[in-house]
Amino acid sequence: MENNQGDLPLLGKNYGDFDEFTQDNNDIMLKNIAEDLRNSLPLDTMLSSEHLALQKIQQQPEPTVHVDAFLYDEDFIDSLCEEGKMSRNYCMVCGSHQTAPLGFISHSFSLMELKFIYQHVLPDLSGKVLVDVGSRLGTVLYGGYLYSSALQLYGVELNGDFCQLQEMVIKKYQFTDRVKVLHADICTQGSLLQNADVIIMNNVFEYFLDEAEQARAWEYISRHVRKQGSLLVTVPSLEDSLSGLQVNIQLSPWVEEVPLNYDVYSEKDIDREALEQIHLYKIL
Repeated sequence: MENNQGDLPLLGKNYGDFDEFTQDNNDIMLKNIAEDLRNSLPLDTMLSSEHLALQKIQQQPEPTVHVDAFLYDEDFIDSLCEEGKMSRNYCMVCGSHQTAPLGFISHSFSLMELKFIYQHVLPDLSGKVLVDVGSRLGTVLYGGYLYSSALQLYGVELNGDFCQLQEMVIKKYQFTDRVKVLHADICTQGSLLQNADVIIMNNVFEYFLDEAEQARAWEYISRHVRKQGSLLVTVPSLEDSLSGLQVNIQLSPWVEEVPLNYDVYSEKDIDREALEQIHLYKIL
């Protein structure tokens, strides 16, 4: 009898092992979530309720657009540019051919950055509690559900519209057993911060709070995030986040930065610059 294996892709043949198979499935699931969110949001993924953030993006020294890196990867942006729905350049003198590249800013991690954080930055999270401060679209929570064994993943988000979007995804993809979204100001969540093993903060206050509120939030976090050995993942570095603020936070007695290896990916199209924005700290 003829062996028809050539017609049937065998799992063992195509995938090194089961882990790789699950890995690919997780990537696909996150891409499906991104599609659901794209369909629920305007192209710039900014909500009209985000007055301050919209204002701050307009005040950037070079024209800047908000493009969510989780929802729109480079290939997706290229195809939107081809369709004329987006541009990478702006006109310096209206009507002329003098153009310069637009600045892009994202308030979410891309798929690559999420995998980098969960597979290369953080240790095994079995039995651990992770808190994402300013969880926005919930990408850190979905990535944590799929790429880590974290016991519980909490998102704290001030904007009710984003909380609703996260709830929609969590229910649809059945993440409710390990993911919880709190519609709250982080400065009301002292005990959550005190008990967290991992805290993630991605561009968290700069665009959404004025400087006095940013200072207040950082002071609150530095008082409550004190669990020895717990981890803090930030974009940008703590030094950068605190540099322009009137805060009395001494970093050296509080945290120690853990050096990261940004060369873990060999693929050419890896955005190393984005990875280098990610910093890891250990609470002393």
